[in-house]
Amino acid sequence: MNDTVPAPSPDATPPRHVAWLGYGGLVPFVGLAAASLLGVQPRATSQALLAYGAVILSFVGALHWAFAMLLPQLAVMRRTWMYAWSTVPALMAWCALLLEPRVGSVIVVMAFALHYLQDRRLSAQGLLPAWYLPLRLRLSMVAIVCLLAPGLQAAATGAN
Repeated sequence: MNDTVPAPSPDATPPRHVAWLGYGGLVPFVGLAAASLLGVQPRATSQALLAYGAVILSFVGALHWAFAMLLPQLAVMRRTWMYAWSTVPALMAWCALLLEPRVGSVIVVMAFALHYLQDRRLSAQGLLPAWYLPLRLRLSMVAIVCLLAPGLQAAATGAN
């Protein structure tokens, strides 16, 4: 068994299966946001959208735990910081689930944005494949727009 970690890929295009899985993960975001905007059980769809956003945010946070385990060139302090940071998105997601969906969604949106900044820092060190950060940005932007859609719709229509 080869237990060495390969160097990050310089290829800017994600592997096909990674792209399919990433973009496929947007289907619930888009579907639930559309349902909410169409007025299909607005409270239930907003809650489902928030819950899905919280789950995905927790997944994205866990990536930093994996990076901390798999990047042998990290300094001890950086590795410790990554382990600690990897738990923050899940904690923010959990707190967001305890709130009204529009407020919780804003917290999840802020957490996605903060986590993207952490990804940028890691990517700037050349530790991630070239395709990772652009893919993360596209996926996060769609998720953010979808999470904000029900609240923007409610604000536009004057609904509570």
